[in-house]
Amino acid sequence: MKNIKAIIFDAYGTLFDVNSAAEKCKDKIGKKWESFADYWRITQLEYTWLRSLMNRHENFWKITEDSLDKSMNVFDIEKSMRKELLNLYKKLSTFDEVPKTLISLKKKNYKLGILSNGTTKLLEQLVKKNGLENLFDDIFSIEEVGIYKPDPRVYEIPVRKYQIKKNEVMFLSANTWDVSGGGNYGYNSIWLNRNKNIFDNLDYKPKKEIKNLNELNNLV
Repeated sequence: MKNIKAIIFDAYGTLFDVNSAAEKCKDKIGKKWESFADYWRITQLEYTWLRSLMNRHENFWKITEDSLDKSMNVFDIEKSMRKELLNLYKKLSTFDEVPKTLISLKKKNYKLGILSNGTTKLLEQLVKKNGLENLFDDIFSIEEVGIYKPDPRVYEIPVRKYQIKKNEVMFLSANTWDVSGGGNYGYNSIWLNRNKNIFDNLDYKPKKEIKNLNELNNLV
C-alpha cells in the first residue's frame, strides 16, 4: 500500500446509502420498505449489466427510473409515490463516517476521486447536498466510456487521467462485484463489508476487508 497515489471510491452503497430514499418513505410504504429498497437496488444493477451486454446503453438515471417502475409493480407501491422516491434518490444520505474519513484523507495529500455508474450531474448533486464538494479532486462517471462497471474501460478512467499505474490506485467499494472488477483490472481493491456479507467467487480476493471507512486510516 506504500505506493498508493490515488484513493478512488465507488459512490452508491459505499459513500451514499442507496436505501435511504425508501427509508424516508417507510411510514407510507410500511414494513416492506427495506425489501422494496433491496429489490430496487438489485434490479437497478441487473439493468446496468444487461444493457452493457446487449450494447443498449442508457444513463444511470434512466435505469434508476426503469428499475423503480418494475419494483413498484412487484411490491404494489402506489404510483403517486414515484416522483417522491426519485427526488429522494437525488438526495441520498452518506454513511455516518464518510465526511470525517474524507477530511482525514484529504490532509494526507492523496488524489481523492469517485468512480461511479452515476452521471456526473447526479454525483455532483449528491456530493454538494452532503457538503463534500471540497474533498474530491475528481468525479469520474462511466458515461466517459459509455459502458457500466465492471467493464475494464471504466477502471481505466482515473489511471488515464492521473497518468499513474494501476497498482498505484486504492479502490474502495461495498459491492463485491465492483471490488472484483477493480481488482481484476489491477487496482488494490478494498472491500467495505458493513453487513457481514460473503464475498463472491470471481477470481479475486480483496487486498483488505474493512467494516467501515474509519478503518481506512489504518491502511494509508
